[in-house]
Amino acid sequence: MKKYYAESELIINPDGSIFHLHVKPEQLADKIILVGDPGRVALVASHFDTKECEIESREFKTITGTYKGKRITVVSTGIGCDNIDIVMNELDALANIDFNTRCEKNYLHQLELVRIGTCGGLQPYTPVGTYICSEKSIGFDGLLNFYAGRNEVCDLKFEQAFVDYMGWEGNVCITHPYVIDADRELIGRIAQNDMVCGVTIAAGGFFGPQGRELRIPLADPEQNEKIEKFEYNDYRITNFEMESSALAGLARLMGHKAMTVCMVIANRLIKEANTGYKNSIDGLIGKVLERI
Repeated sequence: MKKYYAESELIINPDGSIFHLHVKPEQLADKIILVGDPGRVALVASHFDTKECEIESREFKTITGTYKGKRITVVSTGIGCDNIDIVMNELDALANIDFNTRCEKNYLHQLELVRIGTCGGLQPYTPVGTYICSEKSIGFDGLLNFYAGRNEVCDLKFEQAFVDYMGWEGNVCITHPYVIDADRELIGRIAQNDMVCGVTIAAGGFFGPQGRELRIPLADPEQNEKIEKFEYNDYRITNFEMESSALAGLARLMGHKAMTVCMVIANRLIKEANTGYKNSIDGLIGKVLERI
């Protein structure tokens, strides 16, 4: 018997669109680009040959169109893994739940999702301007811990090695991190040979969780120094951002293909930053559009 999704669980607007995104099932393409900044949606869509719809609701802006014959949807998520939880569940519902019957469809409609973002580099070989592909993500956010099947899709040995190294075992104040891989085929297709593939920490905030100290002292002032030196099976942590773990983790649990690529706009190791990055991220957008 098919599972029925009640009105309180799957909220559909009176016009037939999904609650937060305000997108209708027929407006969603199979290839999806996610960006954090709503303003970046227009930048991505400026490359499109045609546009069929443009929708805006809160921080969520959506444009669907075509690029060189490929139908693509670009969606802004806003900042953080909590917003990724909203966007991913609503995109999956648009693809895999019949809005008329409120039941799951008979077949899996697999989506391809690539997040284009910005990040802070953590290694000397990730200076400002570097493109980084999040081959693995370490979620500091704890989001995936609320979903069944979490252990089956995560790299548990990597997780434990990181927890032991950071001295977090038994620390009830620290959300247990999870380690998740991006889709291998997408990595090969999108990253190719001109992006650095590494391990990304998806932090639960921009300041304290990423080791930035303003007026409130940090619980562990040496956190970033430890992170920069961590090694496991030839993997090193390359960058901080705030969404890659939830995207990769939820996609894996749902049966979709997903990955994150970011441009470094600050290097935490050598204390440099580029606040004018909005003009140069267009190069990364172009690569993703060609390869998705």
